[in-house]
Amino acid sequence: MSYGKENFKGIINETVEESIPHWSEPIKPHKNAPNVVVILLDDLGFSQLGCYGSDISTPNIDRLAEGGLRYNDFHTSAMCSPTRASLLTGRTPHQTGMSFVAAFDSGFPNCRGKVRKDTAMISEMLLEAGYNTYAVGKWHLIPGREMTNVGPFDGWPLGRGFERYYGFLTGATNQYYPDLVEDNHRVSQPKSPKKGYHLTEDLTDKAIEYIRTQKTEAPDRPFFCYLSYAAPHAPHQAPKEFIDRYKGKYDKGWDKTREEWLERQKQLGIIPSDTVLSPHNPDVKPWDELSDDAKRLTARMQEVFAGFLEHTDYHIGRFIDVLEELGQLDNTLIMLLSDNGACNMGGQEGVVNSWSDKFNPIEETLDSKLSRIGDLGSEKANSHYPTGWAQAGNTPLKMYKAFTHAGGIRCPLIIHYPDKIKSKGEIRQQFHHVSDITPTILELTDVQAPTTYKGVQQKPIYGTSFVYTFDQPNASTRKEVQHFEISSNRAIWYKGWKAVAYHKPNTPFEEDVWELYYTESDFSETNNLARVNPKKLKELISLWWIEAEKYDVLPIDGRSLDQRMAVMNENVNKLVEEGPTYKVFHMAPASFGNKVAPDVRNKSFQIQAEIVRKSYKEDGVITAHGDESGGYSLYIKDNKLYFHYNFANTIQYIVESESGLPTGFINVRFLLEKTEENIGIGKLFLNNEQVGEGVIENLYALGSALGLFYVGENIRAAVTKAYNSPFTFKGEIKKVIYTLGGHSEDVETTILEELRVE
Repeated sequence: MSYGKENFKGIINETVEESIPHWSEPIKPHKNAPNVVVILLDDLGFSQLGCYGSDISTPNIDRLAEGGLRYNDFHTSAMCSPTRASLLTGRTPHQTGMSFVAAFDSGFPNCRGKVRKDTAMISEMLLEAGYNTYAVGKWHLIPGREMTNVGPFDGWPLGRGFERYYGFLTGATNQYYPDLVEDNHRVSQPKSPKKGYHLTEDLTDKAIEYIRTQKTEAPDRPFFCYLSYAAPHAPHQAPKEFIDRYKGKYDKGWDKTREEWLERQKQLGIIPSDTVLSPHNPDVKPWDELSDDAKRLTARMQEVFAGFLEHTDYHIGRFIDVLEELGQLDNTLIMLLSDNGACNMGGQEGVVNSWSDKFNPIEETLDSKLSRIGDLGSEKANSHYPTGWAQAGNTPLKMYKAFTHAGGIRCPLIIHYPDKIKSKGEIRQQFHHVSDITPTILELTDVQAPTTYKGVQQKPIYGTSFVYTFDQPNASTRKEVQHFEISSNRAIWYKGWKAVAYHKPNTPFEEDVWELYYTESDFSETNNLARVNPKKLKELISLWWIEAEKYDVLPIDGRSLDQRMAVMNENVNKLVEEGPTYKVFHMAPASFGNKVAPDVRNKSFQIQAEIVRKSYKEDGVITAHGDESGGYSLYIKDNKLYFHYNFANTIQYIVESESGLPTGFINVRFLLEKTEENIGIGKLFLNNEQVGEGVIENLYALGSALGLFYVGENIRAAVTKAYNSPFTFKGEIKKVIYTLGGHSEDVETTILEELRVE
């Protein structure tokens, strides 16, 4: 570490002969400092791992459990971004400014959509202590407006203490065509799906590469690797050979599966032997009430999920094998966990296109989904299983992700650290929370959390280390109280008692119905004691308000997402530098993140391109946004100009030029004139002469694509079947100019990547 003159410990006089030099020693971790690996899975329910009771094959994760400890009373924040912020800082999510998903800024300190600077991350603490630090996979801790190629980068992984990063910044991504970032710039995936590409394999390869390099060049230095997979979050996508291993296995349905998993959990000892199944969640039908066709469809969706999870386990096994090969497994603290419970975003029948229920008024019918059953798991489907399988994934618990009932917050946690943990394959039952991860790492690495970091006074660490549980299986829980709040759903745990309430949006909080459970004897929260013990319930509700005020939970926001979005858009977009009514792109070919894409939703706009063609065969994409699941493209093919709007892969709107295009310098233009709500006329122009026209509807989704934005190419999955990716323009694109009717960030799409909103 180098210092300025004010920190110099030698003596400086007029000449070197009269001065005394000093060389600062490099920071070194303590002699036996462990490597630290956090493996974070996304939307994995309490029971879905084999070692937590499912019949899904997860031998490599089970291997970690057999060589370490499983926790059955570990809790998260019920949603992606809040859990990740709490995990990496050791504070409550509200203290970090991340009480909701990263895209959202409520205007209050507890919900800024970005981790605050007064809550340093464990990566920053370990970096200062001499560790190498690597993040691989999902980030989802900055708002969309900061995901551009020009930053700001202070909230990206390299701005928060990680020395290297490879992954994606958003809440979800396609497993076959991800929006990849390395360090502080976007990169293309190394190969196509046709050549075997899958994101899980790619992330694992990169984590292995980082660690092999580190142990080659600095074998005695410990590392911290935050390996955050996109799996098994939707879209559920995996190689067919993994999916087909489960063919027919779930024809028995989710009710029978829950019963079988419950019994297996009891046999494993992961739950008490007297645990009972929670009743059906309100949005789950009994399996026997489904039609034969619905059973066939939804059983296949669970097969896809199971194959997806086993595929993830396979690559986790590759990562573990490399640690062992390098002689690092015993001295590596591995923590494997989920960020929240299983997710119900698929609805009662599941979906083939995860976003169709929000952006597509043409509802997916059972017949339409059955017609695409062969696409499930492939790059052609953006699918999610139904609520029944999500509830099975949380066996024996009730509710799901985004709820503060146990199904949303009680998650698997496996700790593997042979040099420190001598117990093998045991289960720990102490109550703990995701904020306890960082203080546990700090204790085991002998690193102190800073009181000031980069000149910013730090909030105290909130979490409680659970190192004491390693060799004290029967030790009492050192945590006395833990509050929860997500989307105004609230809960508090205090010395074995839990009060929990679901909040219906746009209703007074006084109308919330609180439930009361004694979790020490009621693992699945099925015996509501609210009427039996109203005094205890009142005590816990009062305690929740005390904790909420103490730890920045207030104000709680009971409005619907639509109402909150309206207020945010009205205010935040005034403060953020508004996109001009025009955008000029000078680079071609080039790919940009979704957040850079011009906002053309439900408004009049124009795309103008200045191009040079030396021959009539110089065709290709001028500009495109999206992929085969939806988007638009302006392109030249067979010497004609086209605008193609692929609406949610259900309706294709095509405007074609009536005549061919000349060579030389030409000006091509597409103009969309909005004529009424969600309807407009699309017109093509060549050197200011109109050459094509057509009606385009469903304008509200035009520009809401979740794929990348392109100029001069359409790599990955092509928006239209009229050409094959990447269809790079063979001529020269001087510039592309978008003229818009206004611009605002598409925050709603970003939020809906992460959760289903009714």
